[in-house]
Amino acid sequence: MTKRFDGVLFDAGGIFVIPDPMATSMAIAPFGGSTDMSVLTRCHYAGMEALDAAAGLSTSGSIDKITWDTYRHAYLRVAGIDEDQIVAAARVMRRLFSPYYWRFPLLESVAALGQLYHRKVPIGIVSNASGQIEATLNNLCICQVGPGAGVPVSIVTDSHVIGFAKPDPRIFRDAIAALNLSPERVAYVGDSYVNDVGGALAAGLVPLLYDPFDDHAGYDCERIRSLHELLAWVD
Repeated sequence: MTKRFDGVLFDAGGIFVIPDPMATSMAIAPFGGSTDMSVLTRCHYAGMEALDAAAGLSTSGSIDKITWDTYRHAYLRVAGIDEDQIVAAARVMRRLFSPYYWRFPLLESVAALGQLYHRKVPIGIVSNASGQIEATLNNLCICQVGPGAGVPVSIVTDSHVIGFAKPDPRIFRDAIAALNLSPERVAYVGDSYVNDVGGALAAGLVPLLYDPFDDHAGYDCERIRSLHELLAWVD
């Protein structure tokens, strides 16, 4: 297969970490929600598509300007909660939400990140976050800038720290510079069509929407179901 990319940038949420399904399961079980970790992992991506769909029907331009009850309601439906219990369950789930709720590692994705590093592919993180994401990824031994317990990456960009958030293309400037590559040779992998695909296109990057359950099947973008698919495009 022809080499497509010289480097790869990644979102963090939905790619390497998701909202803690163990905490969520305890909150929603009284409403009849699933406590299966694999089911609750799947629920995250249904929630992300719901945010994208709502943002696409508004003039907001970003999923972060849509109420995250949209995410929670879609999540809870897939978790098996009856419609008449959704609002009450979402109220309880809302109490869990904080930057530190995004702390459950997706180990398959971490393994693919390690493979990219061992193939000497320049890699980095660009995330809409609240100032915590670099420490979270480091504490979970997922990745860090330079040597450490996780996969070494060139940069971790946090929107709160630099003052720009996706889909604003300016959030990508430092990361593109850190990789020292032409943006058209760099893939950006995220799980939001509005924020990640839109932002990457505006920055001149090649967007790849991470869509492991085909929730975004009708969207006009290239999608991948696993980060391991990248390996065929970097050699």
